[in-house]
Amino acid sequence: MAPKQDSFGFLLSDVTRLFRKQFDRRAVSFGLTRAQWRAMKWLSAGHGMFQSELAEQLEMEPIAIGRVIDRMQSAGFVVRQPDPTDRRRWRLSLTKKALAVLDDMQSISVDLRRDAMRGVTAAEIKTTMSILDRIKANLLALETPPGKGGQQ
Repeated sequence: MAPKQDSFGFLLSDVTRLFRKQFDRRAVSFGLTRAQWRAMKWLSAGHGMFQSELAEQLEMEPIAIGRVIDRMQSAGFVVRQPDPTDRRRWRLSLTKKALAVLDDMQSISVDLRRDAMRGVTAAEIKTTMSILDRIKANLLALETPPGKGGQQ
């Protein structure tokens, strides 16, 4: 039997996929992937973040974030600086080139959100966000090992 296409999970997945697709179309002129934009966003907030910290924030494996950073470094958006206390760790910083496109990329995000939310009231958005926050909390609680305050 085929899965029901109008289920909550399918709808959530479709909305997410369409957001990503539209973002990629709008951001193509900057030569940045969505993963690179997310990395830039985190790096702009946390100056001198370690590569391992960025991987954790983006929920990416270290090898995958390493590839993203490699491409960003090659494109001139980020620099890696060795940690003076641990040669295995790299501190990441955005370059002037990256800082120059941050506002434009933020505008793309704001415009896309505005376009996607057309016809949706502020109250509906607030309610939806509240519900999604509760669902997220429930799912995170399921990840807590038994005996550590989570489900048994």
